Amino acid sequence: MTEPLVFEISSPGRKAVFLPELDVPETELPQELLRDDLPLPEVSEVDLVRHYVHLSQMNHAVDTGFYPLGSCTMKYNPKVNEEAARLPGFTRTHPYQDHRTVQGNLRLMYELQEFLKEIGGFAAVSLQPAAGAHGEFTGILMMRAYHQERGDTRRTKVLIPDSAHGTNPASSAMSGYQVVEIKSDQRGNVDLEELRAHCDDTVVGLMLTNPNTLGLFEEQMLEVAELIHGCGGLMYGDGANVNALLGIAKPGDLGFDVLHYNLHKTFSTPHGGGGPGSGPVGASERLAKYLPGPIVVKEVKEQGSRRAVEQGGNDNPCYRLQMPQASIGRVKAFYGNFGVFIKAYTYIRMLGAIGLKQVSEDAVLAANYLLAKLRKVYPLPYDRTCMHEFVLSGPLPQAPDVHTVDIAKRLMDYGFHPPTVYFPLIVPEALMIEPTETESKETLDAFVEAMLKIAEEAQENPDLLHQAPHTTPVTRLDEVRAARQPVLRWKPG
Repeated sequence: MTEPLVFEISSPGRKAVFLPELDVPETELPQELLRDDLPLPEVSEVDLVRHYVHLSQMNHAVDTGFYPLGSCTMKYNPKVNEEAARLPGFTRTHPYQDHRTVQGNLRLMYELQEFLKEIGGFAAVSLQPAAGAHGEFTGILMMRAYHQERGDTRRTKVLIPDSAHGTNPASSAMSGYQVVEIKSDQRGNVDLEELRAHCDDTVVGLMLTNPNTLGLFEEQMLEVAELIHGCGGLMYGDGANVNALLGIAKPGDLGFDVLHYNLHKTFSTPHGGGGPGSGPVGASERLAKYLPGPIVVKEVKEQGSRRAVEQGGNDNPCYRLQMPQASIGRVKAFYGNFGVFIKAYTYIRMLGAIGLKQVSEDAVLAANYLLAKLRKVYPLPYDRTCMHEFVLSGPLPQAPDVHTVDIAKRLMDYGFHPPTVYFPLIVPEALMIEPTETESKETLDAFVEAMLKIAEEAQENPDLLHQAPHTTPVTRLDEVRAARQPVLRWKPG
């Protein structure tokens, strides 16, 4: 039975909330705020609660099922992170407080900066950017500041592989630069010959994701970095796929000058629904002074008092905020999304160095396990060992009329969120699958079974896929029309 809408169960006089008696002078509301044509529903508390709980149960979430959304790293969010973020010492502070009254907050931020520096192999980190694309934009602005300070004004183009995230060219264009696309070779790497042809004194830098969006590690990474640095350019690292590198390889050691981390991907803070995200930026020695600020620094003051000596030492750490020497300035209000910092910090502290390395090892193992099972049926455009994710091609030789969107929609009938579809663009009918490290073998096997069953259905009964999904709260939607003609409010029938 379909749950009735809250408007349909409205009955005059019912109340879900009882307001306290008015304790301020009564005032007439401005007439422009009053609308006679906006009848709000009147429902009881139990009906209201059931309505919203029912809506929440219609959503798919990582807490309710497998979420193999490629390039998004939709891993489980440990609940201890949420507990830490709700500690009163964190929730009852404000960014405008004097730094001497929020030493615990600043210490957490400082140590998170240090952790990210170590993980990435960088000289300094700023926590300010609010998301991955925001971190990209920040990094490009830092690269621009570097070239401008050197008087290198001829540099106007940013090189970007054809497999890149769409935010890469957007971030470059927003910074006023020309975008030059670099093709991939037959093994899914950056084509070195084409890259070499574009390397001159007009290059700002290269924006590179490694592992790339095909789920493949750049086999000629050091040569790529050498070419870019050789023509005076800089290397920007898109850190969306750092979940494959923790404790195994440091982007700074691979030649990247600046890189953003996605705390809402790699470091397990909630992801999806528009935020909140967090995209801290790590920088090499040459770019560290351009980081957005303020960042947290640690001072050590000598106490020298008898009490301090009796307590075991003379050091009195004091954490404060400081702008880097040639900072590009603020890129966000206050200091970033502090609640996300707490969750990422907790995740790192809980796992430690050994645990973080196992995260990447298990993520790569899970992806290769799925790849080995599915490549027998689904076309594999790049026949290589993958990293934490992989890309298949949707068109099945035995079912040419079935498309990737049909496979994705049918997966929903089996209780799985679809993988990323039609990206990267260089793979026809792409299916981009990322299992993460948090899923059990039983879950992975169930996903494989569903994918193989769908391949059989595609051959035997393609209309079943064309009309899918069949068991979800809403069935096949006209997504193009929904985007162009959105219906943003409920109207009574």
